[in-house]
Amino acid sequence: MIVFGPVPSRRLGRSLGINNIPPKACSYSCVYCQVGPTKRRETEPRSFYTPDKIFSDVKSSVEAADRAGEGIDYLTFVPDGEPTLDSRLNETIENLRSLDIPIAIISNASLIWREEVRKTLAMADWVSLKVDAIDESLWRRINRPDATLDHQAILDGMMSFAGEFKGTLVTESMFVMGLNDTEKAANEIGSFLSKLEPKTAYLSVPTRPPAEKNVSSPDESTLNRIFQIINKQVIHVELMTGYEGNAFSSTGNVMEDLLSITAVHPMREEAVQALLSKTRTNWSLVERLIKEHKLLQTEYEGRKFYVRRLRQQAKD
Repeated sequence: MIVFGPVPSRRLGRSLGINNIPPKACSYSCVYCQVGPTKRRETEPRSFYTPDKIFSDVKSSVEAADRAGEGIDYLTFVPDGEPTLDSRLNETIENLRSLDIPIAIISNASLIWREEVRKTLAMADWVSLKVDAIDESLWRRINRPDATLDHQAILDGMMSFAGEFKGTLVTESMFVMGLNDTEKAANEIGSFLSKLEPKTAYLSVPTRPPAEKNVSSPDESTLNRIFQIINKQVIHVELMTGYEGNAFSSTGNVMEDLLSITAVHPMREEAVQALLSKTRTNWSLVERLIKEHKLLQTEYEGRKFYVRRLRQQAKD
């Protein structure tokens, strides 16, 4: 299936997914990949589906969504491999412009050292780049790249792209227990992102079955520490822990608001108190959510924070 959705996305609203790469043509074989391991890594862009075929399928889905009264905020390239391996991606984007819907690309950034890839990415309105590690040995352990790839060239390519791109640039960093969940790794990522200056730095954890069975998420306390370290260096940081809750507006339900916000931003104790005060809600709600394993209290630099429990670690 080339097109799927539209599906709800906290980052992109109503997103129509475009799978322009069949499983699994990729330059990486990330330990956490939900599509599974890459049997043969590749780095040379080639043709997969014709731009006409992709455009036809997308146009049909857009028309079907319109008939059903479903809005689409973005056409999103989010395939089963690396989207920039598609040598005709630029042609496809040109064709899709006639639909007058913003275009997003979610890339692992492995080919961004190529000038032609940067030019293609720059055609989009919204681009997400993967930044899982700055240390090369750690990058190789987590992302397991094709042996020909040069990590420093990729990092330099990201910086070049950030300086050229006129659209919205975001980053996504996946944190894996026992690999890049250390303060050193978080500080290195934060330092790099402070120079890259993405509009938002998204911090993720594995929430679906990964390529390697021994891969798991850092615990909530560790994730909060990582968040706080990077948040000191980057203007806008958000957690992506598998929840698509309405974290930016009130639902009228203080419990849902609290759980939604803490899935995105760990809340300091005084912030939680302020939210409860506005709605005249007793602190016993927090105690109940902790008892029900929906909320976790943790500390960082002498302050108490509240974080929503990760789904796979929650208990009945």
